[in-house]
Amino acid sequence: MISKIEKLSNILNESYNEKSLVISLRDFFAKNFGSDNFYFEINERNLHVDYSQTSKFKYPLYKHKKNIGYLCFADKNEELESFLKLAAPFISLKVQNIILSEKMQKNINFHETMKYIAKIIETQYELSYVIPIIGEMIDKFFEDYLLYIFLKEENAGVNYLAWPMACKDTNILGIIDEFNERVFTDDRMTLALPLKSEGKDVGILVAKSTNEPITAKDDDYLTQLASQIATTINRANVYAEILKHATLDALTGFYNRRQLEERIKQEVSNAKRQHAPLCGIMTDIDFFKGVNDTYGHAVGDLVLKTIAKVIRGQLREYDIAGRYGGEEFSILLPFTKIEEARMVAERLRKSIEEKVIDISKVNPESEVKEISVTLSLGIYEMKEDDNDEDLLKKADKALYEAKNTGRNKVVVA
Repeated sequence: MISKIEKLSNILNESYNEKSLVISLRDFFAKNFGSDNFYFEINERNLHVDYSQTSKFKYPLYKHKKNIGYLCFADKNEELESFLKLAAPFISLKVQNIILSEKMQKNINFHETMKYIAKIIETQYELSYVIPIIGEMIDKFFEDYLLYIFLKEENAGVNYLAWPMACKDTNILGIIDEFNERVFTDDRMTLALPLKSEGKDVGILVAKSTNEPITAKDDDYLTQLASQIATTINRANVYAEILKHATLDALTGFYNRRQLEERIKQEVSNAKRQHAPLCGIMTDIDFFKGVNDTYGHAVGDLVLKTIAKVIRGQLREYDIAGRYGGEEFSILLPFTKIEEARMVAERLRKSIEEKVIDISKVNPESEVKEISVTLSLGIYEMKEDDNDEDLLKKADKALYEAKNTGRNKVVVA
């Protein structure tokens, strides 16, 4: 019996986590007592329980006279029972130490995660960059959970999945569709928490356990994380709003002149690095001064907004449009050769020519209720030795020729 206690003592000393403890004890009881089917049942948590097994013999484990679980065996024998009377307190103490150690480590990991998210708040503002980092962090922290971050789309008032790439769980999608406040499913396997910061709803955090019901402690972790994540998202949204006003033209929503020049540098650099074609288009609204003088500046603004909307509708997702100044618009067409750019320009010119603009709401006193305008366009395809300024400068020369040779036309430089 003494030698077996010594062997057990060595096993307990060498076991560093719950899995290694279960494997070592299973091997120990099989070799020394012929008991092949051993597992734990711990009240506080399931310690590697094999649910396919059934036990005929359960020996209680205690902590300060309080039952904390059982050592479970397929068969009972007197020698094993006698041994457990001596050994069970040592095994119980090891189980308690492992659980306590893992709790402490989880607390440390949690605070490290919170600290890192706080650091992101101070240094990063782009949602497209921030969300994947947060997603990866919380995924790593909650290894047994599937985690989803949904963000609120302000204009539409709906929540869209921002992390990870997909969610096929219809129950979760149903929760999101009808979400008003915190949701905990009856089986305690799924928890949905609002992401709120400074009174604003910025999204929803959903956690689904893949193993056991979500514990009260993990509920607390998730609630704290939701608050920190919401602060980060709100900060990024505020920054994006500030950035939008700093880089976009307030009237049209296109890039302003300063930001457009920055984008030109980027696109010229990309095109040269990738040996890809790049075209620039300069446009001008024909006789725009006459519109302002005849119908007023409110109608002039309406015309600019209408033209911008038509341009936006004709471009691809990665094309770039900016308000160069006054009634001039600039368009960058990456990965586009001159023949395709001419087709884009002609399609745009024709769309503007056919567009009827209702001015009755902005100038109700005018006898004329509808007007039309035309557009002149100049196009240039960047050459290998061109610099940042050449693209629009040469497109502008072509525009000047279009305006001087009849207007409402496309000229290729």
